[in-house]
Amino acid sequence: MFSRRALLVTGGASILVLGGSYAGLSAMSNIAPAQEPWRRATQGLGDPRLNAAAYAILAPSPHNLQPWMIRLEGDDSMTLFCDLDRRLPETDPPDRQTTIGLGAFLELLRQAAAEQGHRLDITPFPEGEPGARLDARPIAHVHFVEDAGVERDALFGHALKRRTARRKFDPGRPVPSDRLAALMDISNALPGLDAIKVDGTSQPETVSWLRDICRRAWEIELRKPETCHESSYLTRIGAKQINANPDGIYLAGPMMEAYRMTGLLTQDSMDEIGSTTWEATLSTYNGLIDSAPTFLWFTTPGNSRAEQLASGAVWIRLQLAAAAVGVGFQPLSQVLEEYSEMAEPFAEIHDRFNVTLPGRIQGLFRLGYAGGQSPSPRWPLESRIIT
Repeated sequence: MFSRRALLVTGGASILVLGGSYAGLSAMSNIAPAQEPWRRATQGLGDPRLNAAAYAILAPSPHNLQPWMIRLEGDDSMTLFCDLDRRLPETDPPDRQTTIGLGAFLELLRQAAAEQGHRLDITPFPEGEPGARLDARPIAHVHFVEDAGVERDALFGHALKRRTARRKFDPGRPVPSDRLAALMDISNALPGLDAIKVDGTSQPETVSWLRDICRRAWEIELRKPETCHESSYLTRIGAKQINANPDGIYLAGPMMEAYRMTGLLTQDSMDEIGSTTWEATLSTYNGLIDSAPTFLWFTTPGNSRAEQLASGAVWIRLQLAAAAVGVGFQPLSQVLEEYSEMAEPFAEIHDRFNVTLPGRIQGLFRLGYAGGQSPSPRWPLESRIIT
């Protein structure tokens, strides 16, 4: 789900730096404009709804497409919609992952509002739950209520530190059992989330099995022309593309600028199954999977749209809790995708963990320890408001 990967394409190809140096490439690779919403979130906009929304737009979403649109109503309410052009019809045919991303938006909105002394009365799907796909009907209506007694959420202190890990972990350093147990307890913190079960493991045999099924699922996604194409053309290569379109899968840094300048890395080459770039993409993501010393997943009793929204709240709370204790966190969503080519591993992982219909594994993550990460690109808040 959610901002799934910033794949570092490496390999044996030589790099011809066209008329420049590494320092010049570093200057060219500045994506600070695309990261500006992370800084602006703290500035305040004179309206509690906008102040909260400035944090909510930092939520994770599948392929970092940021599908949320809000309409302000009166002076104390807003309605949340899905931008239907920001879905993944090939990778996420039922819009399950997109709905989870919208749920993460609502949870960050709730936390940020509480910091300002506001309780949120959230009505999910006020005009009815959508069916097979999300549609133009609202996702939620949100009423901001001043409440001096509203309880602040301790996890909110980590909202600006939250990152999706895009580097290899130290495979010999699993998450300590007490920290993993604390993460597994996170769904019990809020009413309505206690039916969602969180599990995790650092047990070597299970970790090895999970690495294997995640590699198999990743290759299925990459070998399927439609899903490969969808991801390739949502990849932003280099700072110019990232700053112009601060969403999608992003490849940033001096090395990416060099590959882009020499034509070694393009959306077309990523989309060519079996090409050198395609093979490097496959290998690099396999390396991330294989570095995982610990896995975490969570399960809902059913798979209703309401449960998917609630899953978004658990998703973001798990990542904030991981940030609080310095644990790296990355979703591995391919094995949970719902198209025919993925049916076998999808059934296999549910069987392995004794999850039977209508229950669903809604999130699967690799956990571990790596270096620091920079924040993901974001569209500015004003671009997400319906006027």
